[in-house]
Amino acid sequence: MTAPPPDGSRDRRIEDPTNLWLIHPAARALLAPAVAAGISANAVSLAGLALGIGAALCYAHWTSAVEVLLGFALSVAWLIADGLDGMVARATGTASPLGRFLDGLCDHGVFILIYVAMALSIGTGEGWMLAVLAGAAHIGQSSLYEGERARFHRRVRGVAAPTPVYPSADAPLLMRGYDRLAGAPDRLGLPFERLLARQPRPLVLATRYARRAVPAMRVQSLLSANVRVALIAIACLAGNPRIFWWAEIVALSAVTAVGLALHRRVEHGLVSSTSPIRGGDGFSPALPTRDR
Repeated sequence: MTAPPPDGSRDRRIEDPTNLWLIHPAARALLAPAVAAGISANAVSLAGLALGIGAALCYAHWTSAVEVLLGFALSVAWLIADGLDGMVARATGTASPLGRFLDGLCDHGVFILIYVAMALSIGTGEGWMLAVLAGAAHIGQSSLYEGERARFHRRVRGVAAPTPVYPSADAPLLMRGYDRLAGAPDRLGLPFERLLARQPRPLVLATRYARRAVPAMRVQSLLSANVRVALIAIACLAGNPRIFWWAEIVALSAVTAVGLALHRRVEHGLVSSTSPIRGGDGFSPALPTRDR
């Protein structure tokens, strides 16, 4: 089993390789100087947002290879800042709702700015339509991906999910529609959550789950911000930002669907082959179980 990361925040088995070998090591190298200088996590987040704004301004001139390469470098610096702010918050015990808001704003805001900058530079209705569709696809993909990552990290600790709370029938239609999309993996995964909750030794099943789920999560790592940053630069260097938007709409949507299906297949397989027992190793082969 791969060792956990130094800051204990992520499971290395499902991390994007560029995070493991570039982004996170660079952020960790900056952690001690940042803490010693008294730089707050929120200040790091705002610095990351400034870097992202700089990247968007560069991508507004995507016809220039120099501007694209500078935009890519600024985007990588933004990713490092995005990792560093969480490390600083954990190291100093200063995590807060405001910090989480700023982190989310930087994550999504930078991509929105880049999409808008490229759409403005193209200046056609078709370009704006692709940018909007790609942005909507990005929001859905990121929401599902982050949910899958959180689900994986919780389960490998042997912790079953609490019973989900769904919006009432009189809730706004948009809220119910969003819940139907974002909450679908939770609903489909309920049989496994119930199985995990019934285990006398949940960590045994958690280990078995992790071994099977890692490949599905590695597929979904293609949905990371790092991959999008690289795709944007490649598309612009190729002379057509539309290449990225089509990749977002078609290719990354396909990755999302495949990753979700593989993860649900892992859950179904474990539910079908595992039943809780007392003693022993905590699980045994059995006929398909039914929730009672």
